[in-house]
Amino acid sequence: MKNITILGSTGSIGVSTLDVVSRHTDKYCVKALTAHSNVDLMYEQCVTHQPEQAVMVDADAAARLEKQLRDVAPDISVSSGEAELVSVSERNDVDYVMAAIVGAAGLLPTLAAARSGKRVLLANKEALVMSGKLFMDTVKENDAELLPIDSEHNAVFQCMPHPYAEGFQHRGVKQILLTASGGPFRQTPIEKLVDITPEQACNHPNWDMGRKISVDSATMMNKGLEVIEACWLFHTQPESIQVVIHPQSVIHSLVEYNDGSVLAQLGNPDMRTPIAYGLSWPERIDSGVQSLDLFDVARLDFERPDEQQFPCLRLAKSAMLAGGTSSAIMNAANEIAVDEFLNNGLPFTAIAQVIESTLEQLSSHVADSLDVILEDDLLARQTAKEMVRRLAA
Repeated sequence: MKNITILGSTGSIGVSTLDVVSRHTDKYCVKALTAHSNVDLMYEQCVTHQPEQAVMVDADAAARLEKQLRDVAPDISVSSGEAELVSVSERNDVDYVMAAIVGAAGLLPTLAAARSGKRVLLANKEALVMSGKLFMDTVKENDAELLPIDSEHNAVFQCMPHPYAEGFQHRGVKQILLTASGGPFRQTPIEKLVDITPEQACNHPNWDMGRKISVDSATMMNKGLEVIEACWLFHTQPESIQVVIHPQSVIHSLVEYNDGSVLAQLGNPDMRTPIAYGLSWPERIDSGVQSLDLFDVARLDFERPDEQQFPCLRLAKSAMLAGGTSSAIMNAANEIAVDEFLNNGLPFTAIAQVIESTLEQLSSHVADSLDVILEDDLLARQTAKEMVRRLAA
């Protein structure tokens, strides 16, 4: 029996994780669930899965949850605050931590899980984007296991020869082919992107995701973040990663070998597949995902990404190549810009403008400590907010 903490249980990854776990109650036990403020869903999850601990980041939400659980599940401990996220990630009785908190907010608890030697199921790409070397060193120094849950990185993990820690080129690999759906606007003329609304940007053609990630997919920043994540996970550089737009989202990524072989992982676009693989690796368990019907798919299309139409992809690659805290600065500026867009305060095309301007204004520093990373993250947020104010004036 493996004990699990789920960070971000009310998000789409958290919900899917609980679905997989519920199919294998003989193998997995939920010890702790965390969320920001979604009391109603957290209440349902607590009643169904009976964790020992529930954490709400928002104190008022925690108070409401505790009151609702008092009569039906009084043994569940309810607490609040960001420090509690770290605490449940470090629990001695927890084996696996699903890191599914979106954005920079997931960095500290995910690092805590790695520091505690857990199996970290990484669905929070920002942890590596912000603190790549620091995070990977923490994993190695504490004998933690790091398994990627993003569908693309999980696909690469399945197709990559192991071990590859010294660089996959030594194992006969030529390059990684990272697939991207292209989002909802891959065929939208550039001049019309300025009029895109939050509702349109969040209407992803293939995946059911949260609003922030949906916007990142629409700008292709999500793929840029994934390029950075792949560099750290698989010990390589952006020039060894080719982004391929694949609208059907059936091939989740590919690995090309020196002998001309290309291995691909295929499946229906359902996050329960990589979640189940992360939970059970190196074995496999039922995920609840329907079998892929190739006759129904019928065709597989591929396109080159247009970095003029999707400048966020270019900005992410440049940040990775620049090194230091550049990726953390870029990520922070993106989070501010996306939030402003979702609240109707910024045009869709201005998201990339805010990111590029922030990168130009700030100097990168050596990312050798968490304090340095968090300082530049904060400065980038302040700079991006000022840029937003100027654009709105």
